[in-house]
Amino acid sequence: MSSQLSLFGDADAIDPAAVTDEVRQLGRDLPMAVHLGTSSWSFPGWTGLVFAPRNGKPASEQLLARHGLAAYAAHPLMRTVSLDRTFYAPLSRAEFAAYAAAVPDGFRFVVKAPAAFTDPVLRKPGSGEAARENPSFLDAAAAAATFVEPALAGLGGKAGPLVFQFPPLGRRLTADVPRITARIAAFMAVLRGRTPRNATLAVEVRDPELACPAFAAGLGDAAAVPCLAVHARMPPVGEQAAAFGLDRADCPLPIVARWNLHAGHRYEEAKQAYFPFDRIVEEDVPTRAALARLAVQAAGRGREVFITINNKAEGSAPCSVARLAAAIAAASAGDEA
Repeated sequence: MSSQLSLFGDADAIDPAAVTDEVRQLGRDLPMAVHLGTSSWSFPGWTGLVFAPRNGKPASEQLLARHGLAAYAAHPLMRTVSLDRTFYAPLSRAEFAAYAAAVPDGFRFVVKAPAAFTDPVLRKPGSGEAARENPSFLDAAAAAATFVEPALAGLGGKAGPLVFQFPPLGRRLTADVPRITARIAAFMAVLRGRTPRNATLAVEVRDPELACPAFAAGLGDAAAVPCLAVHARMPPVGEQAAAFGLDRADCPLPIVARWNLHAGHRYEEAKQAYFPFDRIVEEDVPTRAALARLAVQAAGRGREVFITINNKAEGSAPCSVARLAAAIAAASAGDEA
């Protein structure tokens, strides 16, 4: 199936890593509503964890990006993946369809919306510094035409949440929380009007002021859901879930969470400290426990759960997935006892 994404044919196919019977059983023990996965998949350091070696050595990042998805999706614990490249530029319907063809039924993609619609400024290449105001910020018509519609059409039944990640918006916008909440809610409402009701539209923010009930209510009016952002800038995930009402017994919403970055670190700092992402370097037990609780509670009430994990969360996203899966399975078994 990896040849669906290949420019060079089956000679470049990537085989999945061998997994233990214990891991296979853990995959069977996970509630079906729980979709765990990682942010992207093109990491040579995952050889032996997710990918088999090629000719005795890891495949290159470029080869994994093109041909590694099928092997990734063959892992018993990987039921989703975050398509992060879409944050930088939209993909065509055909490109989304090629990704969908590489994975089995039951697999779901979490897809990041282009920053062109969620960043209030255009940024300088390389430095990321603000250059000028972004004329496409909150342009719902453009977002629907160039991102939402191609993603849903190309992925079909394998589409999971479409996540609109808003970077830190700056004091000018966050000084008036009701106003920016209304603007984002209006943007999402237009998108909702152009998507099927069963499509999940999620919003992730990086401003702690917006982790509040009023913001969740605004999203609710637009039939969008909050995405829990596990990030050094944001409150702990349990506090976010409480503020958004996602931990309530009567909450009908799915859990969408992105475990991005270990507290106390900057992105580049964590990247350097954790490379090559082949092992846990710094555990984050409180976050794991909070996510496991939320997953078990939601799945037990018939709500879907999507949790994607970055290498910068603990050092190795596949290892974090395995430990989170074990925590969820153990908690689920305890609930059933």
